[in-house]
Amino acid sequence: MLLMEQLAEQRIAEARDRGELDDLPGAGKPLALDDDSMVPEHLRMAYRLLKNAGYLPPELQTIGEMRDVEELLRTLPTDDLCEREHARRRLEVLRLRLAHQRGRSDGPLWSREPGYAERVLDRLDAPKRK
Repeated sequence: MLLMEQLAEQRIAEARDRGELDDLPGAGKPLALDDDSMVPEHLRMAYRLLKNAGYLPPELQTIGEMRDVEELLRTLPTDDLCEREHARRRLEVLRLRLAHQRGRSDGPLWSREPGYAERVLDRLDAPKRK
């Protein structure tokens, strides 16, 4: 056992002996653990720390953005063709980004260049800003 593990076990035993761990909320109930069976064992602790800190991996951020754009498409009026087309294009760029993040580079060559999709979106937005 590593020194830190021994120290942690010692402190837990001391707290238990003093009764500091009695009557804790959820005592005697099974722990509600996240399903991290798909995460390699050596990465689970790091992923849990990142999750508890509010960090989302880029792939999940992209999925969240896609859901936002899909919701926008559902709520946009059908007669607002310009905004709907812009949202559709944004969704397609996000789909390509997700495929790239997942390691699938079977999309068009331009989707593999970092930052290219964002520059395309900036150009599409440029006429609106004028």
